[in-house]
Amino acid sequence: MTGKKWAFEDFVPGSSIDLGHKDVTANEIIEFASEYDPQPMHLDEEAGRSSILGGLSASGWHTCSMYMRLLCDAFLLDSTSQGAPGIDRIKWKKPVLAGDRLGGHVTVLSARPSQSRPTIGIVAFRSELFNQRGEQVLELENSVMFLKRAAG
Repeated sequence: MTGKKWAFEDFVPGSSIDLGHKDVTANEIIEFASEYDPQPMHLDEEAGRSSILGGLSASGWHTCSMYMRLLCDAFLLDSTSQGAPGIDRIKWKKPVLAGDRLGGHVTVLSARPSQSRPTIGIVAFRSELFNQRGEQVLELENSVMFLKRAAG
């Protein structure tokens, strides 16, 4: 999409949007965990290797934050987004380890006009992130409110 902001009308059920890629570093895993999720497997390589995660692992919340950055860069910052009413489902499928390269896509599940706000439409998405081995690390479903093109 070029030249105009993504609006409600641009989200067609069944379509998919690429999220690009993000390289995950040990430093950012430790920095995030130090502030928000200071469990040993997120702070120390040896503790991570000794855990069931198999190495220095990003917090699930850090994984969600990295997903959000990818989403913003892919299209959300260039859209008529009015925010989201919440997350319906999050699944952390595999650990995200230092050195992983994340990539993924969002799929439009449905798009419907708001019953209570005529200038807004609600788009339901399923988002998936994968590591460099093609293993799914995150699955997330949520809806986002977008202004309709005529309202933007």
